[in-house]
Amino acid sequence: MQQPISEDQAAIITLWYLVQHSLSTYYKLTDFFGHARNAITPANIAKWPLLKIHSSHIKRANKLNDAETKKILNLIFQSISTHCDFICTIDDDLYPTMLQPYNDKPPILFGQGNTKLLNDPSIAIIGSRKASKLGEKNSYDFSYYFAEKGYVVISGLAEGIDQAAHYGAVSHQKTLAVMATGIDITYPKHHDNLRRQILKNSGTIITEFLPQTKPLQFNFPRRNRLVSGMSISVVVIEASLHSGSLGTAKIAAEQGKDVFATPGYIHNPLYEGCHELIREGATLIFHPEQVIEDSHFAFVIPNHQTTHIDEKDSAIPSHLKKLYNDLSWHAQGIDELSEKVNIPIAQLTAELMELELLGLCIHQSGKYLRG
Repeated sequence: MQQPISEDQAAIITLWYLVQHSLSTYYKLTDFFGHARNAITPANIAKWPLLKIHSSHIKRANKLNDAETKKILNLIFQSISTHCDFICTIDDDLYPTMLQPYNDKPPILFGQGNTKLLNDPSIAIIGSRKASKLGEKNSYDFSYYFAEKGYVVISGLAEGIDQAAHYGAVSHQKTLAVMATGIDITYPKHHDNLRRQILKNSGTIITEFLPQTKPLQFNFPRRNRLVSGMSISVVVIEASLHSGSLGTAKIAAEQGKDVFATPGYIHNPLYEGCHELIREGATLIFHPEQVIEDSHFAFVIPNHQTTHIDEKDSAIPSHLKKLYNDLSWHAQGIDELSEKVNIPIAQLTAELMELELLGLCIHQSGKYLRG
């Protein structure tokens, strides 16, 4: 449970309710009056029509002191106290610094879990809700890799690619879910267990929407701008031409973020969106390390420093260089590698172990790929 709501926070929440999450109206009022607490005084509410505020907002504001409005606000405050571990406004140190430059940043965030992740370097993984098993596996593997390297994995708690991304990072306590509902509602409902797993493993849940906000269709694009806005880079894994992920990728590009996409079989409709993004300038990737190497933001992760291929070459012992060069970003079994490099399996196993100890090889599910 979070600390008692301050007077300034209460004013922001009240104004946020009166304008029903309208960013343009909220900032028009706070820019003019200086702060939410000033905008909601009776004398200043009388001036709202001069600012050409929508009539529905004015009507709601004029009923601020009515019993029914007070009842609604009391329920909102009670729900925040019950469900939130923290709330943060744009003036708080907790507020994500990655969102601060944007004009459409939310004035307040409601959250559960680990506040540290709000400002840790993050990578977004997005994609289709109706993902294939391969797409879900790729999402899980990429997410696991990023989290293991120290990056927070951000996604939207949706089915398919989002779900796999959260599960991939949860064991490393490095995942953050952005919701399109109030903090008191899980959508889809059957992701209650996923939500519990995120919080149990020091993850974070946030939303800009007031409690009791249902999963309305137009809230999902708003959520997506936060998923991309809080991230260094956005990775699209398996998306059709009609996937909402393409909209998120467009927002990310407009925000100046690096956008990456994984390719697939050219006749597979599940990858048509990824292929379209690549045609439009997204970077094609087939290994998560490529995202870390190619991202333009210079974040330093404790105990991790991105190493480029030319730097690796000088660190590879001469007797291992041929094997390293024969490894690829696609996992290969020991028999396949033995035939490819023409090395007896016993010797090959020993050399692979050496590469693995040097951090130049990854052993995953009985197969090997470049580290």
